[in-house]
Order: sequence, then C-alpha cells, then structure tokens
Amino acid sequence: MNDDAVQRLAELIVRFGANVQPGQVVAVGAEPGKEPLARAIAAAAYEAGAKFVDVTYFDLHVKRARIALADEESLDYVPPWYGERMTQISEMHGARIGLTGPVAPGLLDDLDPQRVARDQLPFLKETIEIVNARTTNWCAAPCPTPAWAELVFPELEPAAALDKLWEQILHVCRLDEDDPVAAWGERAETIVGVASRLSDLRFDAVRFVGPGTDLKVGLLPSSTWIAARFETVDGLVHMPNLPSEEIFTTPDPLRVDGHVTSTKPLVVAGNIIRGLRVTFEDGIATQIDADEGADVMRGITKRDQGAARLGEVALVDGDGRIGPLGTVFYDTLLDENAASHIALGSAYALCVGDEDTEAINTSQIHIDFMIGSPEVDVIGVTASGDEVPVLVGGAWQV
Repeated sequence: MNDDAVQRLAELIVRFGANVQPGQVVAVGAEPGKEPLARAIAAAAYEAGAKFVDVTYFDLHVKRARIALADEESLDYVPPWYGERMTQISEMHGARIGLTGPVAPGLLDDLDPQRVARDQLPFLKETIEIVNARTTNWCAAPCPTPAWAELVFPELEPAAALDKLWEQILHVCRLDEDDPVAAWGERAETIVGVASRLSDLRFDAVRFVGPGTDLKVGLLPSSTWIAARFETVDGLVHMPNLPSEEIFTTPDPLRVDGHVTSTKPLVVAGNIIRGLRVTFEDGIATQIDADEGADVMRGITKRDQGAARLGEVALVDGDGRIGPLGTVFYDTLLDENAASHIALGSAYALCVGDEDTEAINTSQIHIDFMIGSPEVDVIGVTASGDEVPVLVGGAWQV
C-alpha cells in the first residue's frame, strides 16, 4: 500500500467528495482492514476544520456469528441507538463518509440464505430518510483491501493484485490527473447537462432492451433526473459517490413490467449474487432466479411490501472510467457506476416534486443491481407511446 496514494484519496474524499466544513461533526463508516484510509480521512477532516470525527467499524465476522447462532426471530432487530446516531448527525447537519469494498468476500456463503436476508446491517433505514432530507453532506468511496484485490484479480499474486486494485481505484477516481477536482468538474458538467435534458423531455417511461432483457419502467409525472452533484439544505455542494458516473431518478413503483438480466454480479449482505434474473408484473418482482444466490435475493424482497418494487432507475454512458476497464469489482459503488442499473426498495424523494412524494416506494432496503451494457439500449417512452432513443451502444442520443 502506497502512503501517498492513501493520503491523496483521503484528501479528495474529504475536500471534494464530502466537502467537509469547519465546525462539522464527521461520521466515518468503515470495516476492520480499512484502518489506514479511515485514519487518513480523519486527519484530513481535522485539517479541514472538523469539530469531531467519529469512526465506526462494522465487523462482518461478528455479523456472521449472529446469523449462525442467534435466535432467528431476532435477526432483523436493530438497536435503537444505531438509528438515533444517524438522526443526531442529521440534526447537527454533519458530514458522512462511508468506505466501500469487501474485506471478507464469501464469509457468509455457507449460511442459511433466509437467515442472511433478515440481517441487513450495516444498512439503516434512516440513511435514505437523511438523504431525502438533504441535511448532511456525504460521500461513499472505495477502500482497497488485500481480500478485495484477490477477489477481483485472482490470477495475480496477492501483492500484485493489491497494487493493480489501487492503480484502478486511483484511475476511476481521476487521481491520475494533474488536477483531479478540475477533471471531476468537467465530467460532472457533462452528465448534469444530460440529466437536465432528460428531465426536460418528460418521458412517461424508460425501456431497457438487450440480451435477456426487455423491461419497461414507468416514471412519475414529476420524476427528475439528477447526477453527480448534490446540494444540502444549507447550500453545501458535495459529491455523494466517488467515483460517480450515473444519472438517476425515482420511478413509479406501480408501473414496472417485463424481465431483466443482471450484467454484473452484485454483493448483497456479504453474499455474491451471480446471473440474477427478475420478472416484474405491475411493479412487483414476481419471479427471481440466479445462477448463485437466488434464495438470498428472494428473502430480501420479502422484507416488507416495498422490497419487491423499484425505488431507483439509473443510466450510465460508456464515457466514464469504470466500464471501459472491463473489471468486475464486486462492489456496488463501482459496478453501479460502470453500468445502468435499477434498485429494489426505498426511493429518493429528492427526485420528485411534492405532489408525487406520497407515490414513491418505501422500504427498509435499497439494493442496486446492474442491468446495463453496450448491448442494452435505453429508450424513452413518451406519454403518447412514441419511443425515443436515449442510450445506444453506450452513447447518449439526447
């Protein structure tokens, strides 16, 4: 691990991603094995004037013990102080930083998938509520670890695999540019512009067509496409995902029909789901199959009434830095910014007007899975039924 690389990534996350301000409390979420970057983030945050940096580590091995040994009826219990901590950070208008990337791939693979599906930690339902309230400036960013590197590059020796993972993370975060912030500013202008044009077109639905996929996702009357840059209620501009290549909106949870095949594996509750195939009827995921991990996904969609409906639809073009690498990262943050995707579960209210807030999907989960590739075309559908090409061969048509 290169200390300079750790420092540069930490500073980009703090100064540009989360945009930490003087006097803010900063909450950092990590896992054992990510201590060097977490500590560098804490130092960078204090240099930025943070009042206090609170780093918490979620241990997946402790989660494994709970799933394997605890009473089944207790597996969906979340101690109230978890949510209260998040609420306090929101009320204080603090900053939040989360480090992604697996530290123990496959650790839960041999456990009962129904039990695994019941424990959604470290995900908290309050997270979506806080995002919708826009009270915190926040950023999720990748943290390379040896186990993650071996998962992504199994053909390499461990040290070489970790070096290559770091190299690719620095590349997709644009830290190989002379001025990474300026490079991100240029990219953000492009995708924010596309998001604005998509919103102006007021499509009634978007349709995904490709190998194993023909899915029509209805939109709400006020569905607005947003990208890259968020702004808090206090006017703080920040980049919630680093890297970020997606343009997304909130769909109509009652109008999703067709079938879709995932184009990348996804990691859910510590399990790798491969070859996911989902059929939707009237907004509900009525059939879920997969080459691996189908039972986990089926269990998750039974979590509550909204878990089997969509809360997000997102588009990603071919000009980003992640997709062209051809690397499967087994990390939702990176893989979802490599390909268009949809998400089961809770929706983002910030993508709709007040008149449609009651219509969006609500759930205790939010699970993204990738459905895009250069072979999957995205078509906008007007209220009169006309179809307009939006994304063809990975290139914007709007």
